[in-house]
Amino acid sequence: MRVSTTSTGDVGPRPRAGASLRTVRIALARGAAEARLQSDGDWSLQTGDGTQLAEPPRAGESWTVEPQGGRLALRREDGAVARPEVASIVARASDADGLLAFGGRRWRGELRIGVDDGGRLLVVNHVPMDDYLKGVVPLEIGTRAMTDFAAAEAQAVAARSYAYMHLLGPGRPYDMLATVADQVYGGVGAETPLGNQSVENTSGLVLMYDGRVVNAPYHGNCGGFTAEPGDAWRSGPEPYLKRVSDQIPGSDHFYCEAGPRFRWTRRYTAEELRQSIARHLRTLPQGPESIERVRAVVVTDVTPAGRVAALTVDTDRGRWTLRGNDIRAALRTTSGEMLYSTYFSVETVEAHGVVQSLELRGGGNGHGIGMCQSGAIGRARAGQDFRTILTTYYPGTTIGTID
Repeated sequence: MRVSTTSTGDVGPRPRAGASLRTVRIALARGAAEARLQSDGDWSLQTGDGTQLAEPPRAGESWTVEPQGGRLALRREDGAVARPEVASIVARASDADGLLAFGGRRWRGELRIGVDDGGRLLVVNHVPMDDYLKGVVPLEIGTRAMTDFAAAEAQAVAARSYAYMHLLGPGRPYDMLATVADQVYGGVGAETPLGNQSVENTSGLVLMYDGRVVNAPYHGNCGGFTAEPGDAWRSGPEPYLKRVSDQIPGSDHFYCEAGPRFRWTRRYTAEELRQSIARHLRTLPQGPESIERVRAVVVTDVTPAGRVAALTVDTDRGRWTLRGNDIRAALRTTSGEMLYSTYFSVETVEAHGVVQSLELRGGGNGHGIGMCQSGAIGRARAGQDFRTILTTYYPGTTIGTID
């Protein structure tokens, strides 16, 4: 693999190279009962080995794929089964710029449908890297304003680096999910002029450390200071993932303070707290099936960045110490929303050996590691370019291309 790095600014779209030429495989649906496919233009349906399945479907015509005894059946719009019992199906637009419709959204590239181990459908979008990123960047950076263009460019490079590091995952027919488990991907409907231009301007560029492409995690809002991997995950340190201050030099303000959830408060009643903790404890080895009361909630360790490293919860079924992202999972709301971050303080009201109410006052949104997206937007508005933004949040990295 040949590597080149650059240090000057870019003017206008770059020719596609390296990582941008790769095809990514994104799982759009797992465990589906059926897949309804359509295209506004000419398109085809084939088996995985390229055999034509049926007469070319007409533009605007819907075809449905269903699992049948561990294989697939293809049904025309009129309900007739066109071709039963094939192992996989590929839907492909005839025109290179054509789009396919599935799940209420439109997609570039092709859709491949197979059967998973449970006999249900797996729908995977095979799409060129930069076309994929055009459906990612707007949803991840969360802004359409051209004043935030440098932040969108930084997001494009970080997302491309993340995607490159997840290509050809072991033992599965896709590289990433289209959800927050990897990167949120919405297809053509998510694209914006800001996102498209940021992807084109940074085409081929990835984040590198010591000559290698790196995984580039990012999050919504750091609350003022980013975290290291050990603050949230059960993983060792990385030299380019250090704690970074988002404070604006010479002031008491932060680049990310205008972003969502820079500061927040969450409150729990005794019953809400009991339900949240009980639900989490059931997922732990040797965890109880239920608890009757929470007796105390105490911060027992704090990271150098001020995040909660350990939270001890005393219940009628024992004492449990939670760490890292387990804290956020345990303190989900009853509707299932995770705690925004581990950067918080605790205030409890206790009576008769029970926590009657819990109030958390915190800052930031997400795991806190790598690039702070709200901070990137603040830095872009302050005049920083995408290279400065990236090398600030990922210290010691360079930005370059690969062959």
